[in-house]
Amino acid sequence: MTPRVAVVIPAYNEGEHVVPVLERITEAVMLPCEILVVMDDRSDSTWAVVERYAERDSRVRPFLNELGRGPANAIHAGLLATSAPVAVVTMADGCDDPMQIDQLTRLVERGVVVAAASRYARSGQQVGGPMFKSMLSRLAGSSLYHLARVGTRDATNSFKAYSTEFVRAVGIESDRGFEIGIELVAKARRHRLAVAEIPTIWLDRAFGVSNFRLTAWMFRYLRWYFYAFGPKKHLDLAPIVLHHTEEERS
Repeated sequence: MTPRVAVVIPAYNEGEHVVPVLERITEAVMLPCEILVVMDDRSDSTWAVVERYAERDSRVRPFLNELGRGPANAIHAGLLATSAPVAVVTMADGCDDPMQIDQLTRLVERGVVVAAASRYARSGQQVGGPMFKSMLSRLAGSSLYHLARVGTRDATNSFKAYSTEFVRAVGIESDRGFEIGIELVAKARRHRLAVAEIPTIWLDRAFGVSNFRLTAWMFRYLRWYFYAFGPKKHLDLAPIVLHHTEEERS
């Protein structure tokens, strides 16, 4: 049976730290789903841990990224791998709220092509994390929301749900860092397709070290920031029509 949502989790040497993250996700997601933990190679310390976890929950599986190393390619590979009509990208560090995955999925099922979990929406919050990175992210999100009218105040956050039909139609060009989130928001705006947001509370990771490299990826974010202000582009997308059994609706 085709799942209603694919949860795509890029991971790099998280090891046993991924277990509580998977436990929270599998407990929180009520919709029929598959959970793809995407890694660059099988020697990653996360791979064996996810394989063992998959033995007790068939929704979870490790997935090998063959597009090239790095988080952008891992996310891209996961989005292309699923047959689900909706994919939610979330991180392996436990910063995102898995209770919102179903809510984000249903927003896409209602017709938006991108549903963003926003730290900067009213009642949203960011707890912890580097101050300079947070300041730049908030500034970019606010200016894109008010000036480019992209539909979310948090275009740079990776925690988003996507119509996989939309992703395949517009393609992904990012191959470094985590800028896929802002790329797809910018492309949705250029094609005048709907983007929506819900407030989220983001908590800085409690274990391990972040792989985010602000200075290395800054110019890649700027490329998509300015792209969002460009003229309208045309894209035909059929409405997302989903048929579910009574059991799935309950």
